[in-house]
Amino acid sequence: MKPTVKKAAKKATATTKKATATAKKVTATIKKATPSKAAAKKTAPARATAAAEEAAPAQVPTPAKKSAAVKKKTAAAKKTTAVKKTAAVKKTAAVKKAVPAKKPLVAEPSTALVRRARRINRELAEVYPYAHPELDFENPFQLLVATVLSAQTTDLRVNQTTPALFARYPTPEDLAAANPEEVEEILRPTGFFRAKTKSVIGLSKALAEEFGGEVPGRLEDLVRLPGVGRKTAFVVLGNAFGRPGITVDTHFQRLVRRWQWTEETEPDKIEAAVGALFPKSEWTMLSHHVIFHGRRICHARKPACGACPIAPLCPAYGEGETDPEKARKLLKYEKGGYPGQRLNPPQAYLDAGGVPAPPLGAG
Repeated sequence: MKPTVKKAAKKATATTKKATATAKKVTATIKKATPSKAAAKKTAPARATAAAEEAAPAQVPTPAKKSAAVKKKTAAAKKTTAVKKTAAVKKTAAVKKAVPAKKPLVAEPSTALVRRARRINRELAEVYPYAHPELDFENPFQLLVATVLSAQTTDLRVNQTTPALFARYPTPEDLAAANPEEVEEILRPTGFFRAKTKSVIGLSKALAEEFGGEVPGRLEDLVRLPGVGRKTAFVVLGNAFGRPGITVDTHFQRLVRRWQWTEETEPDKIEAAVGALFPKSEWTMLSHHVIFHGRRICHARKPACGACPIAPLCPAYGEGETDPEKARKLLKYEKGGYPGQRLNPPQAYLDAGGVPAPPLGAG
């Protein structure tokens, strides 16, 4: 063998030995670092459990557990739904119980209320035996037109205006054919004169064309006329035809509520409620008594309680001036020594000390 080959073989052998020694060292190190089989067996389950707990946020339930949880959840949901339904039923029942039954238009008045209301009317009849409609008229047509014109103004202003109107247009046919501008000029002092001109000319045309120029004596016919409502119709029926009716004007509404005859605020309901307290034959004069008292003593802002003849019967006594001397200074028209609203009042009114109203422009 050549020397070169021998050297190479020796070198390879030395390298192999060196590698073997290194491998033994590594093996020893591994053995030292690796625990015994028994220890490994003990440690492995603990490590696996810890790793599983760390890796999984929640334990996956078995089918049996999952079924039990679903059942429990369903039962809870059913219970909640049942509680909500029960609460809703109770709430509905409470609401139904709280909502009062619909009242009829006119409740049956109590005996005490009927007696008190009728006594007040009797007292007023003694105080105002001359009570009458405070519009000047000579026939149903004049009363109808005057009542339509009295809206939003005083009876005094109407009474001062109608003489010129009826002197120029005495019949429905005359007024139906009138020039609207000329009528407007006459009615200007009453306010809302354009609308009122339209109404009186319109109702005059209807009377001429549908009723032969005569004012009908039925409620259903009157309320069909332009500008005519129930209040106007009852004024005409009660005072021109002698047919009972209740006139619910602003004074009537105020007083019947003060006297607690009714709590209604709508005119037709007030009419029905008050009508139930009195015989029908008394309705027209009842209206005059109440309106007279409202204009003279029981005012809207300052009622003269200290000078009121029905104070002991009035539930609202004390709303106004109770001192007799001060209350007397609040009285109006004949009760206070002042002119009335009619230019041509009835003789009974004059006999009771009433003074006629001055004509337009006379002060």
